[in-house]
Amino acid sequence: MNDPILSTDHDYSGSAFKPLYTTRVAVTGGSSAHGRATGQARSADGALSLELRMPEELGGDNPGPNPEQLFAAGYAACFHGALSLLARRHLLDPESITVDATVAFGRDPADGGYQLRADLVVTWPGVERETVGPLLAQATALCPYAKMTRQGIPASISFAP
Repeated sequence: MNDPILSTDHDYSGSAFKPLYTTRVAVTGGSSAHGRATGQARSADGALSLELRMPEELGGDNPGPNPEQLFAAGYAACFHGALSLLARRHLLDPESITVDATVAFGRDPADGGYQLRADLVVTWPGVERETVGPLLAQATALCPYAKMTRQGIPASISFAP
């Protein structure tokens, strides 16, 4: 029952990154005095459109989604998907898996700037720790968000006048 498009059953051994999906989100507007992302976030396909808000803990007064919440949702969803794939391969039911992501925004002691910290907690009722442990390790190796938090990602920043 593996999806032929998103399956590790079809090994890729190329020498270059092979994109399987690409998305684009633009953030516009918002206040810049505080150095935090607010404003409107919209995906190129229109599937995502929301107002980013400053968390109250950072001086914001309007509750609403913020970049850390979006990252936490992406990380939790990606890890959940990887673990669910592995569960099915081991003939385990992934239906009750919950992945809870906590993302903290804070000061970087190395340079006084900012950094993120992310922690995942997996709950899987009815499955023993001895069974889950190796699957968590495999999911950590499989999930691109987990890989990104360990080793970073190729990225570029440019200016388009």
